[in-house]
Amino acid sequence: MKALITWGRRVLVLALLAYVGYQVALRWRDVATTLVALPVPTMVLSFVAVLIGMCLVPFMFRTMLADLGTRVTARDAARIVLVGQLGKYVPGSVFAVLMQVELAKSAGVDRTRGGTASLLGAGLGIIASLIAGTLALPAFVRGHHELLWLVCLLPAGLVLLHPKPLTWVVSRALTLLRRQPLPHAISAGAIARTVGLCLGIYVLWGTQLYLLASSLGYHGVATFVLCVGVPGLAMSAGVVAFFLPSGIGARELVIVTALTAVMPAGPALAIAVVSRLMFTLGDLVSAGGAASLALVRRDRRAPRGTDVLHATQDIERPPPGVVTGAPQVLAETADGDQL
Repeated sequence: MKALITWGRRVLVLALLAYVGYQVALRWRDVATTLVALPVPTMVLSFVAVLIGMCLVPFMFRTMLADLGTRVTARDAARIVLVGQLGKYVPGSVFAVLMQVELAKSAGVDRTRGGTASLLGAGLGIIASLIAGTLALPAFVRGHHELLWLVCLLPAGLVLLHPKPLTWVVSRALTLLRRQPLPHAISAGAIARTVGLCLGIYVLWGTQLYLLASSLGYHGVATFVLCVGVPGLAMSAGVVAFFLPSGIGARELVIVTALTAVMPAGPALAIAVVSRLMFTLGDLVSAGGAASLALVRRDRRAPRGTDVLHATQDIERPPPGVVTGAPQVLAETADGDQL
């Protein structure tokens, strides 16, 4: 059965890639024209916006972990989240969480607490994505009703922004997993900071889309608001399609569907493809940067050869007559006299 599910996922991924390739080939003239028309400085600024947003994600994890009673450095949080998130490219979102749990363990964080913080950050991120996604609702109301069901999840998400129901849900889940429930309620401040950070991240990622769209002549406040809302719905669709590597196909479908409200399908498809490439490159660059910082820190902590040499030279020499190189065995009588 497991092998059947694995092959089913592979076939589905290949089918989606084939469909995307077909759509690109069908509109290749418009797509190619759009790709050539995108200025390099604009693409660089767009990538910087993506990268800054990714670098803020570890602070969501760090905030929730601190509220649970464990503090880690910003470098450790970056390594745990940014390197661990590469697991999302394996079909099944659980692999990213598992990688983050193991990386957190290597940083001295209990597995249960690390996994709880990771899932809390992801859950609050989904709620924030739905909040941001409401900005893109006008595009879906005007003829694209097939994705409106995502917004129907928002009321339940808003309820979970209150500490009491969120704490109850998390504690209940831990109990079902035969783990200890949360020792205290999740604070409202931690929830607010995490959601606020995530909303700021979506503004940055929406700015990335707007920079690409505006370079093609699609300006205006309405376009900017739409671009800010699109990444939220796209990420939500990617989470729902957890069986796909990094939500491939699902995210692009949302982006193209939304952007066609302000531009033709060809440019919208080109922007979706460029955005996907930027996010993939951003994942690799941010993960590599976080891993490099961790290695540099480890090298600084490790004693250098000259330091070890000086340390051995500073050891007090034994007094004359004491034999070194073998342990001295001393036995004491009941009266305390040495034999």
